[in-house]
Amino acid sequence: MDENGGSFVEVRRISQGPDRGSVYHSTPEVVTGSTAWIGKGLSCVCAQGRESDARVSFDLTPSQEECLHRLQYRIDVSYDSSKREHQEALRGLWYAAYPGIELHDLISEQWKDMGWQGKDPSTDFRGGGFISLENLLFFARNYPKSFQDLLRKQDGDRALWEYPFAVAGVNITFMLIQMLDLQAAKPRSIIGAIFLKLLSENDQAFDILYCITFKLMDQHWLAMRASYMDFNTVMKSTRRQLEQELLLEDVSRIEDLPSYSLLRR
Repeated sequence: MDENGGSFVEVRRISQGPDRGSVYHSTPEVVTGSTAWIGKGLSCVCAQGRESDARVSFDLTPSQEECLHRLQYRIDVSYDSSKREHQEALRGLWYAAYPGIELHDLISEQWKDMGWQGKDPSTDFRGGGFISLENLLFFARNYPKSFQDLLRKQDGDRALWEYPFAVAGVNITFMLIQMLDLQAAKPRSIIGAIFLKLLSENDQAFDILYCITFKLMDQHWLAMRASYMDFNTVMKSTRRQLEQELLLEDVSRIEDLPSYSLLRR
């Protein structure tokens, strides 16, 4: 605990050398749970990296390499509240989530209704960057029925202490980046290599996978009768199923994943 009563959570961030071909290693960063993007008591499975993880690398086709670089560029963009594009994306998220309800300001107590930790969502984006906002906005605009069901917790027998929707969304972005090893120069796992093939077929594959993962996570949450402090366990279970589905022989498009059928427009 810190002196203000917040819980401490260790977050492992990926460090890199001068270029993406450098050796990556994880470095611990201790943050207070009361203000960290992951939320108080809401640790992400992606933060539990292996110190010695020697993996083979997979060669990429020129097309796959180009797709990876475009996605890495998106991942590298931090949320900047001074940029008009970022402001408009955040405002767009509000109106996609709550059509017809006026947003008083980009810093407003209203954001807590969506599951942000405070009145300024930008403080929660530091773990996932601008792409975590893009993911939420893509979900809201392309699969509005599923998005609204999750936002309003309309499916199943819900727990008294539910996961905060928006913060969970940032965690999912971060988990997928780690699971797919997207900050490496080229994939070092079969899961990462398979995903890049799907990405080369559909440049929205990461955004669609995000939507699938969010819906799948909620399904696991309900099946496990989980509560707030079970979030990490639910994320582990969700990640295992995603990896199993990506390994299926008949998956050649992101839409071939069995859990894609969970999404509703």
